[in-house]
Amino acid sequence: MTNRWPRFLGGSDNDAGIRHARESMTTAFLTMDARQRIVETAVEASAQLFPEQGIRRGWAPVRDACYAAATAYLALSDVTVVTPPGSAPVSPDRTTRQLSDATHALDEFYATHRDHLEHAVSTLEAVPQVAHQADAAATAVAARLRGPDQGYAGYSSVRAGSDELDAAAAALGAARARHDAKDIRAATSRVLTAVAGLQESLGAAPTREHEARTALASVRTRVEAARTRAGGLRAAYSDILREFTMASSLDLTGNEQSSHRHIEAAAAGLVDIERALSGGDPDLALEHTERVRTDLAAADHAVDSVTDRLRLLREVRGDPGAKLAAVRFRLKDAQHLAVNTGLAGEWGSVLDAQVDRIDRISGALQGTHPDYWAYITELDAVSEFIAGVVQRMRGQASKR
Repeated sequence: MTNRWPRFLGGSDNDAGIRHARESMTTAFLTMDARQRIVETAVEASAQLFPEQGIRRGWAPVRDACYAAATAYLALSDVTVVTPPGSAPVSPDRTTRQLSDATHALDEFYATHRDHLEHAVSTLEAVPQVAHQADAAATAVAARLRGPDQGYAGYSSVRAGSDELDAAAAALGAARARHDAKDIRAATSRVLTAVAGLQESLGAAPTREHEARTALASVRTRVEAARTRAGGLRAAYSDILREFTMASSLDLTGNEQSSHRHIEAAAAGLVDIERALSGGDPDLALEHTERVRTDLAAADHAVDSVTDRLRLLREVRGDPGAKLAAVRFRLKDAQHLAVNTGLAGEWGSVLDAQVDRIDRISGALQGTHPDYWAYITELDAVSEFIAGVVQRMRGQASKR
């Protein structure tokens, strides 16, 4: 075998010092090379799966130091190396130190990023297995649609879930064709999510028709009740006009038309529900049910706004001092809080001004037909203002 040890070192392979230097340098190289392979594999796993971490940027100078040390080692081990005239001979000890320094840098880099790098490696190793599991799960749930759950295939939720699973499976196939680990992982997650969604839809399917028919009976009853309630709305509105100022009902002038419009929309929705049930799609029937409920809620609000206004106006007319006393009490409470928290200097005058404001509101409640609605809304505005001041004072006090 040809002796590859550089001639310029002097001596022969039998020289114990030279042999020891060669062995030490070779050991240092093999140690560095083994560790570099481990770290490089982990860095590549991170770059494939988590490029946003930018791990390659930190790795580049460490990698370059390893390459430089390896180059020095290979050059020193090559019989073709000749020391140029006047140059100092290359020292194996110096190359060994260079290899050791590169290994130390490798160890530091790996220690700094250990958790992330180990996670990247384990995740990358698991990608094929998890993708295979996703394939199996998708195949199993698809088989249910061709077998025992075939009768639910026309349900909206099942159709949507099946379509999403098909799209997710296609995305996984495309990612595999590109050998893109990150995209394979993302597509696998999408497949598993789609499988879970379809399984949930199939699990709920057996009770959906009963649920839809029960909901239909409920909203049909509510539509009739809404018609009855809306029938009394005109009388309540007339009572407001007769007993109180016109300003008390200006914002309610369109409520009767609004209630009727929403009730008719709800009635039309009942037909849609029945059609969906006849077509074998209780999911769609339940979607129509939600729209009917929304219309019924709007119709109820239109009616309640008028009847509640009439009730409130009569209550305040019967005892206007009760609402006034409640606002005065809230103001006094706020003033006590200002004193107790040491904020009277900042907020005392603001709260005191509300006393005059309340007095003006109370004094305006005069004449044969007092404006009770203005009285109510203005006192509510004062009460809301006081509540805002209290909230700010408590916030300031908590920071002290």
